[in-house]
Parts: sequence; C-alpha cells; structure tokens
Amino acid sequence: MKPMILAVVLLAALNVGCDMRGRDGAPGATGAVGASGSSGSTGADGVSGAQGVDGKTGADGVNGRRGTTGTPGADGAAGAAGANGAAGAPGEPARR
Repeated sequence: MKPMILAVVLLAALNVGCDMRGRDGAPGATGAVGASGSSGSTGADGVSGAQGVDGKTGADGVNGRRGTTGTPGADGAAGAAGANGAAGAPGEPARR
C-alpha cells in the first residue's frame, strides 16, 4: 500500500508543477538523422595490353657475282722457215 500512495503523491506533485508553470514541458530535442550508407567504389579499369612489336622487313637478296672475263688466247707462233734444199753434188766428168 505504501508504494501506491507514494506513486499517487508523485503524480499529483508533477501535475501541480506543470499547472503552476502554465505550459507543457519543453519539447525534447529531435533525434539525429541516420547516416546514409556510402556507395561502393567502382572497380578500376583493366590495364590495356602492350602494343605488338612491328615486323622487320625482309633483307634484300644479294646480287649474283658476274663471271670473270676469259683471258684472250695468245697469238700462234710463226712457223719456222723451211730449210733450203741441199745443192746437188756436181756431176763427174764424162769418161770416154
């Protein structure tokens, strides 16, 4: 019973206090606005591939060597002069 009497007295005192002030209690502060979640970060762009190396040009073909000019033939040697015919032997005097 004592707790009930205490509760009634407490409520009565609070009501009288509010009536004496002639107004309601001051409004409580508004609650803080909840923070919105941060957006997820976007993925980084992929690295682009390296550029391929340019192909090399083909080497020019080597020119063929020309054949060497042949050596001209030597002139033929002059023929030897024919030997003179031997003189005939003198005839013997006729015999009689």
